[in-house]
Amino acid sequence: MIDINLIREKPDEVKHGVSRKGYDISIVARAEVLDTNRRELIEEVEGLRAKRNEYAREQNREGGKNVKKKLKLLEPDLVRVEKDLEEVMNAIPNLPIDSVPDGKGEDQNKTLHEYGKKREFNFNPKDHLEIGQDLDLFDFEAGAKVAGSQFYYLKNDAVLLEFALLQFGMQLLAEKGFKLIATPDLAKSRYYLGTGYQPKGDEAQTYEIQEQDLGLIATAEVTMAGYHADEVLNKKDLPLKYAAVSHCFRQEAGAYGKYSKGLYRVHQFTKLEMFAYTTPEASDEMHQEILKIEEEIMQALNIPYRVVEMCTGDLGAIAAKKYDLDAWMPGRGDWGEVTSTSNTTDYQARNLNIKYREGDHNEYVHMLNGTAIATSRMIIAILENYQNEDGSVDILEPLQKWMWKDKITPEK
Repeated sequence: MIDINLIREKPDEVKHGVSRKGYDISIVARAEVLDTNRRELIEEVEGLRAKRNEYAREQNREGGKNVKKKLKLLEPDLVRVEKDLEEVMNAIPNLPIDSVPDGKGEDQNKTLHEYGKKREFNFNPKDHLEIGQDLDLFDFEAGAKVAGSQFYYLKNDAVLLEFALLQFGMQLLAEKGFKLIATPDLAKSRYYLGTGYQPKGDEAQTYEIQEQDLGLIATAEVTMAGYHADEVLNKKDLPLKYAAVSHCFRQEAGAYGKYSKGLYRVHQFTKLEMFAYTTPEASDEMHQEILKIEEEIMQALNIPYRVVEMCTGDLGAIAAKKYDLDAWMPGRGDWGEVTSTSNTTDYQARNLNIKYREGDHNEYVHMLNGTAIATSRMIIAILENYQNEDGSVDILEPLQKWMWKDKITPEK
C-alpha cells in the first residue's frame, strides 16, 4: 500500500496519480475520511483508557464503570474503522513514476526500440504447436486429460530445452552477482495478497488450497518478496539481488484472445525470476540493470525483440514503472511478450513490513522484479525462429552444452 502520510500531506498528488492509472479518485477521499475518523477515535479511546487507569488508582468504581461502558461502544467502532481503512488503502494503487507515459491501455504503450532482424523464410513457417507435434515435444491432450485444459506434458528434447534455458540463465545471473535460490511453490495468503496476486475477480491468478492458508504462487516474486518480510535489512548489504527458480501456477481467468493457444498462456510453467531489494535512491538504476540483463539474454539467444514501456493505464495496481520485452514469433507473424520487469517502489514493502536502517531510523526498501526466462514462452520463440524446412530446429550455441546437440530432428 502507499504511505498514509502522502494522503494526509499531498492528497491532490495522490488523486492525480490514481487518476493517471484510471482509478476512481473517490477512493482517496474515502481514505481521508476513514483516516480522520480513526485518529479521532484513537484519541478518544486512549483518553478514556487513561481515565480508566486513573479511576482504578483512585478506586473510583462508579467512574470506572462509566468509562467501561463508553469503551465498550467505542472500541468496536475503532476496530471497524481500522479494518475499513486497511481495505481502502489496499485498493489504492501504487502511484506511477512521473516519467511513465500516460495512456488508457496497452494500445498506448510506448515501443522504445527493437533489436535483431526478423528472419525471412524461404518456406511457410509453422507455429510452435505444429513444430511440437511433428517433433514430439509436448502433449496437450494428455495434459488436459490428467490436469485439465491449458496443462501439458513436455517431452523428449523439449525437456532438455527447458533445463538448458534454466542452466544458461542461472550461470549468467550468478556471474552478475545474483544469489541463486529455489523457492517453495506455495505461499501463505499474506504474501500472495501482499504482492498483488488476487485469488478472486476478473484478474484472478492464484489457485488457493482449500481449508488452508496457502496458495500456489503465480511467480517467484511472491516467495522472494516474502523472504525478508518483517525484517530490517542492513543498508550496507543493499542491493540484495536474487535469481529465483520456481514453478508458476496461474488461473489465467478471462479471455485472452487469439494467441492463448499452446504454450503461450498456460496454467503451469517454470520460470527464472530476478528479484532485488534496494534503497529508494537506487531503485531506478536497478530497474535499468534488470532490463539490460533481460535484453542481454535475448541477444545471446539471438531472438528479435522489442522493448515496450507500459503506459499508466496498463501498469496494474502494484507497479510504479514497468517494461515488457516482446519476442518476434514467426508462427503468429506478430510480437509476443516473453519477459517483463517492474519497479514496485515501497508498495509491496509496506504490505510486508520490510525496511532498512537509515541513520537513527528505519525506512521501507524498494523492491523490483524481472523475468529472466519464462521457459514456456522462450521455447515458443526458439522453436519458431530456428525452425528449418526439413522440420528440424537449430539449437543456439549458448544452449548446446546442456542439450548435448546442436539440432532437434524428427524421429525417423
